[in-house]
Amino acid sequence: MPWLGNFCYNETLTLSIPVASNDQTVNRRDKFDALKRQGRSPFDQRRFHKGESIRELVNSFTPETLVVSTAGRLSAIRGHGGLIFGDLRDATGKIQISVKRDAVGETAWSLFEHLDLGDIIGVTGPLFKTKTGEVTVAVDSVTLLAKALRPMPEKWHGLKDVEVRYRKRYLDLIANEPVRRVFEQRARLLASLRRTLDAGGFLEVETPMMHAIPGGAAGEPFVTHHKALDVDLYMRLAPELHLKRLLVGGFDRVYEMNRSFRNEGISSRHNPEFTMLEAYQAYWDCRDMMELVERLIKQAAQDVLGTLTFQYQERTIDLSPSGSWPKLSFTETMQQLGLSPDSSQEQIQRVLEKKGIKLKGLTRSQLVRLTEQLIEQFVEPQSTRFPLFVVDYWTELSPLAKSKADNPLVADRFELFIGGMEVANAYSEQNDPIEQRRRFEAQRRERVQGSRVKVQGKNLEPRTLNLERQIDEDFLEALEYGMPPAGGLGVGVDRLAMLLFNQPSIKDVILFPLLKPSEGSRDAV
Repeated sequence: MPWLGNFCYNETLTLSIPVASNDQTVNRRDKFDALKRQGRSPFDQRRFHKGESIRELVNSFTPETLVVSTAGRLSAIRGHGGLIFGDLRDATGKIQISVKRDAVGETAWSLFEHLDLGDIIGVTGPLFKTKTGEVTVAVDSVTLLAKALRPMPEKWHGLKDVEVRYRKRYLDLIANEPVRRVFEQRARLLASLRRTLDAGGFLEVETPMMHAIPGGAAGEPFVTHHKALDVDLYMRLAPELHLKRLLVGGFDRVYEMNRSFRNEGISSRHNPEFTMLEAYQAYWDCRDMMELVERLIKQAAQDVLGTLTFQYQERTIDLSPSGSWPKLSFTETMQQLGLSPDSSQEQIQRVLEKKGIKLKGLTRSQLVRLTEQLIEQFVEPQSTRFPLFVVDYWTELSPLAKSKADNPLVADRFELFIGGMEVANAYSEQNDPIEQRRRFEAQRRERVQGSRVKVQGKNLEPRTLNLERQIDEDFLEALEYGMPPAGGLGVGVDRLAMLLFNQPSIKDVILFPLLKPSEGSRDAV
């Protein structure tokens, strides 16, 4: 039996298809054809009884262990005359197998001549420990469950092909155990968030992902078309307006672990399709949501990491400073820069340009939205060690939030930053239908005005211009039936996962992120 080599987990988290992939693929196809001619097609097996996971088999080993049955991907194979040693891997770990020619017979033995690294096999036999203390299956029967017709990924030096990891995530998961652990942790993170809310009496709900009118957040929506109704629909920007309808309907505590979409840029912190947790509690306000998000994140860190102190990109983040998490006032910070909620367009433009933000032909509201970028220079140094609440945003930046009781120009709202990243947004929800209509109307006028500016620059399609004129009349009608005062919270689950699992890019915590089309292909993956 020739030495067939090894493939192994790559700690550098990069992948490449082996250079000789074409020759290896031909060789694997030849083996596949040979098995079919023998009446042993690798894909005919319907079922295989796999007992415990490989990790469980290894951890629970005792000398009295009887015959076991397990399966996995062949990750190493070594031949020594009439004895073969190999490694099987599943999602939980690795176990060695030992195959003796005399024990399995010629038919099973001949099967190994047609095996390659990456093939999925099932084995049965008793467990034993080798002289070096390695738990091993003494194989008495073997079944080929699936043949890998392409060679497995192998180590690659450098980062020039790092996008292969994202485009072919299945190979990434095979080759990189740390990557698989991240996504196992992400699943535990979601479970923790749900447990905390469920224990607090919140009801998990599902709301539509296709909306007749986009709303609930700022952003450009994806447009689709329903043929039977002959209407355009929009992938949701956020579930907020539907969740508030449920408050009107009498549900006091609701949440949704939702997929939302923004037809915007891609970066290390932005993916067009992303996961948000949104939660709403009737009779609560912004301060209550502060306590809720702190409880959610602390519990999640404890559940998935076992600690409230962890590393993120060479920083030490501590979720348990003495007292509550610190706060920074947006309004007071802007005052230090010479701006207030009622500053003129010229004043705002002057300050932005002084800070290096280049702009031209923007409306006042568009300039106001850019002031949020100014806060970043204050947020970054203050949120690198402890979480930071940025509070007292201008009402103009918060159209769905209640204003402060003592200042109608300042919203009862916060954003939570951890490690310099915005992770959550919350406010006391606006439940006055008259005031909400006024703000929607102001938004519509501003959007149409802003669209005209863009149209003059030949940068907007007429279809989008029509989109900007829509107001969600059904939501306003719902408010007119009476919505209780409430607090609302949105948590960016992907960014929270980046922080907890120390991942530099959002692509590293999303199994299948959207990428630019690969060279020679029109399809994005």
